[in-house]
Amino acid sequence: MNALIRVEGLTVSFGGRTAVEGVGFEIGPGECVALVGESGSGKSVSARSLLGLVGTGSRVDAAVLEIDGVDARRFSERRWRRIRGRRIGYILQDALSSLDPLRTVGKEVREAIAATGGPRGRAGRERALELLRRTHVPDPETRIDERPAQLSGGQRQRALIATALAGDPAVLIADEPTTALDVSVQKQILALFSELKQQGIALLLISHDLAVVSQLADRVLVLQGGAVVESGETADVLSNPQHPYTRSLIDAAPRFDSGPALSLDPRILSERSETKGAQEPGVDRSLSEERSDETKGAAPAETGSLSLSKGPAPRDPDVVLAAEHVSKTFRLPGGATRPAVKDVSIAVRRGRSLGVVGESGSGKTTVARILAGFETADAGTVRRASDDPRDVQFVYQDPGSSFDPRWTAGRLLDEAIGLRHPSLSRTERGARVRDWLERVGLPADFADRRPSSLSGGQRQRLGIARALAVEPAVVVLDEPVSALDVAVQKQILELIARLQAETGVGYLFISHDLGVIQKVCDEVVVLQDGVVREQGLTSQVLRAPADAYTRLLIDAVPSLPAV
Repeated sequence: MNALIRVEGLTVSFGGRTAVEGVGFEIGPGECVALVGESGSGKSVSARSLLGLVGTGSRVDAAVLEIDGVDARRFSERRWRRIRGRRIGYILQDALSSLDPLRTVGKEVREAIAATGGPRGRAGRERALELLRRTHVPDPETRIDERPAQLSGGQRQRALIATALAGDPAVLIADEPTTALDVSVQKQILALFSELKQQGIALLLISHDLAVVSQLADRVLVLQGGAVVESGETADVLSNPQHPYTRSLIDAAPRFDSGPALSLDPRILSERSETKGAQEPGVDRSLSEERSDETKGAAPAETGSLSLSKGPAPRDPDVVLAAEHVSKTFRLPGGATRPAVKDVSIAVRRGRSLGVVGESGSGKTTVARILAGFETADAGTVRRASDDPRDVQFVYQDPGSSFDPRWTAGRLLDEAIGLRHPSLSRTERGARVRDWLERVGLPADFADRRPSSLSGGQRQRLGIARALAVEPAVVVLDEPVSALDVAVQKQILELIARLQAETGVGYLFISHDLGVIQKVCDEVVVLQDGVVREQGLTSQVLRAPADAYTRLLIDAVPSLPAV
């Protein structure tokens, strides 16, 4: 079988810094090769070399760099433009920054279709709808006319995959294609990629999710510091790793299982137990029994007629933030409406973590934004232990988009500290800035660095420090580790747990990764189409789900082979 991609001795450097050295692989029709490793290991740089998109100021050398048997080492920019989209499709990791916020999803996909020689006009729209259906975008006839901000993170990612398929490429580069997807949609996308492989499309997969790699990839290359430290058949590498670095990645990967939930550093768990005390909150799993008919398609119960955005403090002194019978409906273009949240009641307790799980579009982020005060509920009540808006802070999935790119890390933290302690002197605030950098594992000299110069894991540490520096009662963490490699992800989860033990802050933790929820959350709420399907202690809900939808999510979780 002739290789569609053949690379030997690939070396990429930027100025005097070598980012990739000696990388080589082949991909034939219908094959999938995966590149895995920590952030900065050279995965994306290696992939972008196949598109002529390494960047200005770079130097690319290779003993062999062939595309469809043609030497690509001397391709002009014009020749590369003929390759991109038509022969090689590219799925970027960050759908939010890759899609134009001012244009509809339909225009994005139709532009990709036209740019790769496809139909325009009405035929172009029909082709766009076909691609949105193929990538399992829900209600594509409506979504095609919506802008990216009106879609969930997973829906945006699927729309981005649709644009990459617009030119019917022979090779598809997928850079973290399932990062923003919930487990059930992830399963659908993996099935789609498997279909594409069967159709003869070659796939180069970049992923920090080793369970996804184990299901899709035929061969895997493990990169560390720009070099390949181990490679081979996927099953062999992941079940019997030979290099210590490969073993460390496998050990760091969060695994979902039916055993006890918490499995972080024992010292951290001891601190958390002392902070939270021995008494567990009551578990109300009756919702899943009352609503079992909804699994069969019945309509949810109507919500109350209240229209309050906040109310008096909760009666339970441990509850710092609560939603009671909250509902929210969004208006769509053309006057239509879409219920996003229906009669949701949840509570965040001091020093504890409440996980919120569900498919993309299930209402997770809408609930969080209502609790944080970014959205106003149409009905129901939001109750806080205090009326101080500083007591609820937010950590975003992509903290870089929430930072002012002109500000240094020190200035970002200084502003946060000043919100709570405006009378501190500059010297005192500077000392607190350094203290917070140290607490999240960043060197003091990072105070002078801007977010663009930090890695994804470093930016997430800064985002956590900025939120906690305000000394809030609650922090909302919206997919805080989904974009991070497994090693950094483990560090951030342990950091989150340690800071909770130190400060007593309550967490509202939104994630599609049930392995992560199982590790860090005391309680969990399962949402589907804006309705609470099940809630209770994490260990009980995830070990013995009472609702069919919860079981569906659990069954969709990919797993690593036993080592």
